[in-house]
This record gives sequence, structure tokens and C-alpha cells, in this order.
Amino acid sequence: MRHARSHDLEALEPLLVRLRLLEVLHEKSRGVFYRGSRAFLHFHEDAGDLFADVRFGDDFERMRVTTPDEQTHLIEMVSATL
Repeated sequence: MRHARSHDLEALEPLLVRLRLLEVLHEKSRGVFYRGSRAFLHFHEDAGDLFADVRFGDDFERMRVTTPDEQTHLIEMVSATL
């Protein structure tokens, strides 16, 4: 599993736009979001699928975000924690 590269993030641009609308999050670099001074969310690619690592508590939880439904689920989960 590797960190998402620019072309991976292109596929996630609609999701990134939605995340940028959550004013509590700050995009430190493309696709890397912080909440305050703490890393909160970033992306990975593995075997053609895309994943988000999200800090819902003390540790990161990996969520698949390849499909639009999975991306909507991520937004719902993140919004519920903010």
C-alpha cells in the first residue's frame, strides 16, 4: 500500500471538494487534511483501490473510498465526528 499520488487524487477530486467544505479541516497538502494541529485524514492506493486513513479516535481507521457510495459514507462518518 502506498500513499496516493497525484493521479490517484484526481479520481478523488469530487471527494476532496466535499472535504474542503468542512471548515474544521485544513488541507495541509493536496489530499492531506488536519484537524487543528493533528493529522486527521489522508489517502492510499492499493491494487487499484483507493483508501482513506481517518483518525476517528487515537488511531487511524482505513476506509475504502473507491466508489461514489464509499465516498459518501466517508463524508457521513467524518461529518458525524466533527
